[in-house]
Formats: sequence, structure tokens, C-alpha cells
Amino acid sequence: MQPPQLRPYQKDAVSRVIAHFRGSDDPAVVVLPTGSGKSLVIAELARLARGRVLVLAHVRELVEQNHAKFQAYGLEADIFSAGLGRKESRRQVVFGSVQSVLPNLERFGSKQNSEQEDASAAGFTLLIIDECHRVSEDTDSSYHRVIAHLRRANPRLKVLGLTATPYRLGQGFIYHRHHHGMVRGADDCFFRDCVFELPLRLMVKQGYLVPPTPVDVAVERYNFSALMPGSGGLFREDELNRVTAGNRVTPGIIEDVMAQARQRQGVMIFAASVAHATEILSYLPAAQAALITGATPTPEREALIAAFKARQLKYLVNVSVLTTGFDAPHVDLIAILRPTESVSLYQQIVGRGLRLSPGKQDCLVLDYAGNPWDLYAPEVGSAQPDSGTEPVQVECPACGHANLYWGRREGDVVIEHFGRRCQGLIEVPANVASGDSKKKQQCDFRFRFKTCSECGAENDIAARQCHGCQALLVDADKALREALKLRDARVLRVSGMQVEATVNGRGLARLKITYHDEDGATLSEWFALETPPQRAAFALVFLRDHLRAPGIAWSPTRPEEVVAEQHRLRAPDFVIGRKAGRYWQIRRKLFDYTGRYRLADTAG
Repeated sequence: MQPPQLRPYQKDAVSRVIAHFRGSDDPAVVVLPTGSGKSLVIAELARLARGRVLVLAHVRELVEQNHAKFQAYGLEADIFSAGLGRKESRRQVVFGSVQSVLPNLERFGSKQNSEQEDASAAGFTLLIIDECHRVSEDTDSSYHRVIAHLRRANPRLKVLGLTATPYRLGQGFIYHRHHHGMVRGADDCFFRDCVFELPLRLMVKQGYLVPPTPVDVAVERYNFSALMPGSGGLFREDELNRVTAGNRVTPGIIEDVMAQARQRQGVMIFAASVAHATEILSYLPAAQAALITGATPTPEREALIAAFKARQLKYLVNVSVLTTGFDAPHVDLIAILRPTESVSLYQQIVGRGLRLSPGKQDCLVLDYAGNPWDLYAPEVGSAQPDSGTEPVQVECPACGHANLYWGRREGDVVIEHFGRRCQGLIEVPANVASGDSKKKQQCDFRFRFKTCSECGAENDIAARQCHGCQALLVDADKALREALKLRDARVLRVSGMQVEATVNGRGLARLKITYHDEDGATLSEWFALETPPQRAAFALVFLRDHLRAPGIAWSPTRPEEVVAEQHRLRAPDFVIGRKAGRYWQIRRKLFDYTGRYRLADTAG
């Protein structure tokens, strides 16, 4: 039998992984779109590895798929999965489910001794985790407990994760650095480096996946726009049910799905909740449709999936259970009847229909939930602030890195973004004596920051301690409490900001900014823009804090320009002023406030 032939990008991914682990023990990630053949990359790495290899997945379907690809090389490997009825762990390569391995860690290498007669006691050198976005931050979680056990036998264990979506709701990116030279996740991410990533657009362009064909549905859609994800990043099922339960648009939507599916081979329908899915199923032809939820018993689930793959069923309705570990290449219509919390989840859902299959030209994508995502857009890495925002590129004024943040445009101009710190990686001098002459660290430029009163260092707006001198940063609540105690201080809970071009007592053009509170009290500040030094001072003391899109080049030279473009400015949440003779001087402005005091826009 002819062994599998790797595609060029799969060879590239394998080479990048090998190069990384030759120089580092840091856990790494490979990002490949759904349908790109991650199983073949896993098989090739397991084949090339010199030591023992453990390949883990969270569902037995993936364990079986990955094991089959390895066997296609004519090689033998063990399976350790209760769901597959096998618990073998003696061979060099073992494919297992994390749920089965965890209670049996004693079977997975207590000693690092390759010369032992019992090979199963030898330590593993490589751990591969499929769908690695499921590895949580919790060090007591299943995956981390397995990793800790394997590292006790081999402290230099290499850990590689593969995923189509390197992003966790509520956490962000699962890795810290990207091989393109940017920071993506937090500095404490378990996975340190993304060593290879292949864009979905390129996979489609090169013919490795069929093109998705979005259809602008003509029927009325669901309106999920008022819903916001909870603290964990997920929509609440009771809120989803309030939108979908008995909704008069559901019958029309399913009728439209069936009309669009007349010339299609396989249809997957993604529902918002179990109740919603049950209603959807009731409108589909009973002999051609089935429903799978998290509560579907395993034997029934397997039978339904087998019938769908054999094309005995045309419609498969599911609720959040077939987004990973499911392979039915003939699917050529995806109907989305639920809001998706991130572009990653949206791509996972659509990815179920992009695999190549005989007679398949494309995959229809019918979105009845008004999801705002661009299928090809990269993940931004933070929750979308509101539905009116989109991914925008913001160049760092310090290093030139093109950052990707949520924001808003006006034409080609970014007028607002929510970035804090530049994501670029820059080279810095390292320990030349040790032979390490180049080192990369995150660019220090901050678009929004909190200044330390002790050393002047710029810190993240949520920081409590200065990263420069370690001094405790004065929090906003303390500043407000102290100001409220003073007789000569005025504290405004800002409800409005007025920008006007005017003249001073000598008839010179000035920019006047007036802040209003709910009770009619005001504080004002004046700026001259006549000379380059005056404009530089205005940029430093005003624009840097007030711009909705800090870092974007904008250098107004006249007050009228600022008035005309005042939509690019944001008002502070609080302004603190002090009496200086007959006048009030603004001493402090508080932006991005999250303390115990009420904001003006939350009155009532």
C-alpha cells in the first residue's frame, strides 16, 4: 500500500515543528484550518520521533482518525481509549483519549530509561494534543495533570498542540508568540509559540478546500442583537431560548433551508438550544433528519452519525456538539440558526462543510442569525466590544508593527480602536557571552496606559503595580475619595464634552474644551495650536488620552479642524479640578473607569 503523501504545507508544518523543538523545550502550536489534514501531520511527526510519543484527543472519533492515518504508513501503534474498547500502552506510539489516560497514569512512563525491558515504563519524549484549544488555564485540569506526570519522567518533554482555532472564549489566544513576529496571548500562556499557521483563504485558493458560498437569505432572520455573551464568553441558553422559543420565523427558515438543499448532498443545521433544535427537527422530513445533542446516548449518536455519513439521512441538526472531531466530507450546506460568540467558532462551524468530496463544488452557507463575522477574518483575541466594531489594523508609531484590534472606520481612516499595547515582537540585545546575540520581546509602546506617579512609567490601564519601580499605582477610587474630601476641589461625573473654536481676551484663536456633569457644573481647558510646540503640547497632554484611536496620525493645526473631527475624541469618565485663585484648573481625568462609583451614563 502506498504511504500517504504530504501536501507542501503539511511538510512545511512538520519542518517548523522539528526546527522549533531542536532549539527549545517550550510548548508549541500548529494552526491548520478544519479539513486541512491535521491527522497526517500528527502521523508524520510520530513517525519521525526518536523517542516515545503520546497523541491525545478529547473524543474517540479523533483518536480513531489519528491512529488510522499513522497505520496508513504501514506502522503499528497502540490505542488507549475506553470508548474504543482498547487500553494498550506498550508500543513506541500511543493514541489515547485524555479521559481514559488520566485515571491510568501509572501506565504512561514512570521512568526515563529506554533500555528497560518493559517499554511501557519508559518516559515519553513527545506529547501531541489534537484540538489543543481545549487545554484550559487551570493547572489542575485533565491535560495539565497528564503533562505534569509525563514531565516528572522526562523534564524535557516536548508538547505540541494542533488546532484550527487557537482561541478560548473568556481567555483569548492560547499561545504567546506568533512566528510572524507578534504577541497574541498573555505572557503566562501554557503554549509559548505558534510555529506554523495556514490561512483558510489560502487553503481554498489552492484547491485544498471547497469555497464557501454565503447566501443572503431572503426570509426573515432571528434577532440576537440584544444578547451579550456572559463572563465566560458564552451566550446563556435561557436568553437564547427567549429569542427562539416559538419564534414565528422558524418554520419559514426551515422551509427556506429545504428549498436551498434540493440539489445538495448533506445538510448540517446548527441550533441555538436543545428546545430550539427539537422544534427545528419537527419541521424537517422525519425519515431524512436526526438530532444530536450533548445528552444523546453514545450508541444512538454513533448510529445517527453513521447513517448521515452513509447518506441515509440528509439533515443533521445539532447543538454545540459537532463543531470538532466530526468528519463528513459530503456536507455541502451549512445552516446557522444560532449566534456565534467568536469568529473562531464561526469558522469551525463553516469548516464542517469545506472538505473535498466527489461531485462537490462548493458549500452553501446560510446564516439566519445575523452573525457579523467575515469567514476569512483573523481572530482579534479579545471580545468584540459591540456589534458596530470590526477588525482594524493600527500601525505602532514606535516599531511599525501592524496591530489588529477591534475598532471603527470612517472610509479608510480608523477613528476608534480598543488596543492597549503594541503586539509587535522586536529584537533586543541579549547575552552575547552565552552565544545568544538576538532576543525578541514585546514592543513597549502603549496606546492606552496608566502613568506611575513615582517613576513616570506607562502601565496597562488595569495594572495595580508599576512594572518599572514596583510602586503601587494610585487607583481611581482613591483619587476620587481624596478629591471629594477637599473644599477647593471639584469632581465632575462627566455626562458631556463640548468642543468649540473661540478666541481669548486678546482675540487669538483658541480651542476650548468644556466638561459637563449631570447637575450643570463645568470645568474647562484651553489650547493654542498656532505654533509647532503648541501643537506638540496639545498632542501630548490632550490627544494622547482623548483619541478614540490613539497612535493614528492626526495633527490638527487649527481649532476648527478639531471641532470638525470631534467624533474622533472620547470624553473622560471623571474630571477632577482644583481652585487656583479665581479659576479652576483641571488636575486629573479618569478614563476607562471600572471602580465603585457610578458613571454618568448609568444614571437611573
